[in-house]
Amino acid sequence: MSERLRIALTKGRLQDKSVELFEAAGLDCAPVRSPGRRLIHALPNYPLDVVLAKAPDVITYVEHGVCDLGVVGKDTILEKGGAFYEVLDLGFGRCRFALAVKKGSDFYGTYKTRRIASKYPNVTRAFFEGKGMDVDIIKIEGSVELAPILDLADGIVDIVETGATLKENGLEPIEDVHQVSARLIVNTASMKLYKSEITDFLFRVERELEGRA
Repeated sequence: MSERLRIALTKGRLQDKSVELFEAAGLDCAPVRSPGRRLIHALPNYPLDVVLAKAPDVITYVEHGVCDLGVVGKDTILEKGGAFYEVLDLGFGRCRFALAVKKGSDFYGTYKTRRIASKYPNVTRAFFEGKGMDVDIIKIEGSVELAPILDLADGIVDIVETGATLKENGLEPIEDVHQVSARLIVNTASMKLYKSEITDFLFRVERELEGRA
């Protein structure tokens, strides 16, 4: 192999799970396990450089071709969109988008325009457009559960893992919006330019995933 590929990993839990997967597939990820303050790390036994980034930036780097591949949650893909190939469901980082409301409230039992609070306005808009419903969407940056408690919104669309936070704040999920997990994405030009290198990497990862199934 002549070309060193560059992959952007989402910092945090997806980074840890990605490293675990790549190591199981035979890649030495020691530099990424102890990254210090460095943001780009060369793997010693495979022509791959790892870039550590925030989730939305992973998509930006892959879309603009400064990274050939990326690992990012389906939640970010749905919200941000972009032009790239989504090639593999990596199976970790599983959770879901859900519509949640105050416990006992009848969300669908009114004709008034409902207000929905979310960190993910595009996901929320697409969900309700699919139902043919007009809603007012309020973008929230912090704890979205506060919006119904303060009567700012009739419901929220948010990432749900166990539902414990919702329950503690008197909310309940009433409908799933979309399933979420970590995905491997590839730059469209890189897929053509470095086909053999990317194919080799995908083969190693897929083989490990199949072994876990």
